[in-house]
Amino acid sequence: MPIDDIKKELKSAELSDVAIEEILQVLSVKSLEKLEEKLGTATEALADLKQLFSLAEKYGYSEWIQFDASIVRGLAYYTGIVFEGFDRAGNLRAICGGGRYDSLLSTFGGDDIPACGFGFGDAVIVELLKEKGLVPELSMQVDDIVCSLDPNLQGTASSVATILREKGQTVDLVLENKPLKWVFKRAARMNASRLILVGSDEWQRGMVCVKILSSGEQYEVKVDELQ
Repeated sequence: MPIDDIKKELKSAELSDVAIEEILQVLSVKSLEKLEEKLGTATEALADLKQLFSLAEKYGYSEWIQFDASIVRGLAYYTGIVFEGFDRAGNLRAICGGGRYDSLLSTFGGDDIPACGFGFGDAVIVELLKEKGLVPELSMQVDDIVCSLDPNLQGTASSVATILREKGQTVDLVLENKPLKWVFKRAARMNASRLILVGSDEWQRGMVCVKILSSGEQYEVKVDELQ
């Protein structure tokens, strides 16, 4: 907000010119030392800020934080320190913002529990990633497509997919009750390497059917031996 608009807002609150000037001077402060000169030491807010910056230095985070008295969050439930995060260049609006709130949970029927949280804007994150050339190229290719041949084995198919993912495979899990022709078309569209079929006969023996899509080779294997 432009400084003239801030002055008008404060003027409409019937503050004197002297009081307005004092407020603007405080809002322009960029260090705790300067703030202490303005306010003195006997304030709880200043004590909290000094403790925060002291802890940040001990934890090795001091180079990442900077005091700014002008930060104002748009929600009224904050009861303590508030913060905003920016990229180093400062060309974008805040990436994230949040703070301390002691009474928020009680508004939903619970007890007053001290908490600290924040939210961030996905649009700003995307712009920052683009600027730094860090937007990943997403591929439609997957290693395996897992499909159950029996609707009653969909949960089992989910477990098989989890096992493969834990072994580092990228997996597409088909839970819809679709014909095999549809599954094969999906596998081709996603450039899958293998099709893992969970059928009732095979599963009774603790096995699944594996089809190598590039060669057409097909075999059965125990689930715990899937790679």
